[in-house]
Amino acid sequence: MPNPVPSLIEMFRTMLLIRRFEERCNELYMQGKIPSTLHLYIGQEAVAAGVCAHLRRDDYLFSTHRPHGHALAKGVSPRVIMAELYAKRTGCCKGKGGSMHVGDMAVGMFPAVAIVGANIPLAAGAALAAKRLGTDRVTACFFGDGAANEGAFHEGLNMAAIWNLPVVYICENNLYAASTPFSTTFKIKQVADRAAAYGIPGVVVDGYDVEAVAQVAEEAIARARRGEGPTLVECMTYRLCGHSRSDARSYRTKEEEAGWAARDVIPTTAKWIIERGLGTQELIDSLEVQVRAEIDDAVKFAEDSPYPDASELMDDVLVETAGEGPR
Repeated sequence: MPNPVPSLIEMFRTMLLIRRFEERCNELYMQGKIPSTLHLYIGQEAVAAGVCAHLRRDDYLFSTHRPHGHALAKGVSPRVIMAELYAKRTGCCKGKGGSMHVGDMAVGMFPAVAIVGANIPLAAGAALAAKRLGTDRVTACFFGDGAANEGAFHEGLNMAAIWNLPVVYICENNLYAASTPFSTTFKIKQVADRAAAYGIPGVVVDGYDVEAVAQVAEEAIARARRGEGPTLVECMTYRLCGHSRSDARSYRTKEEEAGWAARDVIPTTAKWIIERGLGTQELIDSLEVQVRAEIDDAVKFAEDSPYPDASELMDDVLVETAGEGPR
């Protein structure tokens, strides 16, 4: 059965959950409670919310080093994501993956792949498996504009195209590959222009308009589910934060950042809801309360959870000994 059509309010709640979760993660990191680093999704929430609104629970999702938003939108519990960030045993990867490797196969999300572009051919593999098993599962694969210049991008899209695989590739073009401007590494105007080289549709959409993203995603997902092959969707978006926690953003102008901040998807979508008579400010406020309570619960769960025992260090790790093969 197809998913019911998501409402703007439902997608807004997903975006709000992602935004407040990421803001809390930033606070906890600054307090020294989260080890390693963070690649926050602040500003790009409409992409994850719009695409995942049309994915089923059993559909597959592949993410990147910036995976929290995708995970929350796909239905991974805030509790197990936060516990993973705290390196706790109750985390979605038992505290061994951290921020760049969250995922939960119970809701179809493979643990995120931090190597830029490496998830693209893996997504083709998952889609090939779904096709050969005779299911109608669709695979969604997110990546940034920088990944589109990796060899894995071309290999993955070509395989998906020639085998007519049920996969949707979503390029989140936030204009910078870390600190490198898009304009300095592409001769074309859009990443989606490359779709023609593989004989598949390429679509560009405003990644700051959750309804527009959802409409394009719905069409691409339905096409893949009908057996008509992959689509390359390019969502033009912007991160309202640094590439990672160590990024001072010196390569961007304040004017550019201010221009995108003026279109911030959270207040903009809240305004749409009220202006269209879909909800009131009281509804928006109640969603804020719900989301903050959910995140408070996730933090408490993470802080109360135990760390993995040292004896578990090699559990779930593939070890290959010379002459013996993997064990």
